[in-house]
Amino acid sequence: MGEAQNYIGTPCGLVICIDGIEGQQAAGRFYHFYSQEGRVFGSLDELVFGMEAFFDEINFPYPSEARRAFRGKVSEQRNRKEVRRKVMEEEELLRKHGDLGTFIVRVQHRQNSSWQGRITWADKNQTVNFRSVWEMVRLIGDALDTVGESEDGAGEARWPEK
Repeated sequence: MGEAQNYIGTPCGLVICIDGIEGQQAAGRFYHFYSQEGRVFGSLDELVFGMEAFFDEINFPYPSEARRAFRGKVSEQRNRKEVRRKVMEEEELLRKHGDLGTFIVRVQHRQNSSWQGRITWADKNQTVNFRSVWEMVRLIGDALDTVGESEDGAGEARWPEK
């Protein structure tokens, strides 16, 4: 695969930078077009919740199901009229890198209470489609498991072969 996989191509595209493993948790930051500052996360759970909050903020991709609450009210973000302006160009966004790994995530749909899209492991220039949040997290975890291992391909079964 050529460098063609290293692009954002969508308003909700993110660059995830994994900087370290603290305990059993991957920590780092993620970047998007609408802020110069990265959003810090201390675990992949925090990453997922941060990404979901970002998608709600920009109202894209639009979720196919409404949030429900059994107590109190759910804050409704869908009626927001605020227009977000890009403050970072794609080239600048793509220059962000993590110490252990860098991933470009393009969520195309939020359907069936999950996400569907494409993830590119920028360090290896490999792209895989994912069908759920769990699968995306698993791909990141599988990639991080191979960091520091020998190049014999162990643990890379989910990522395409070069």
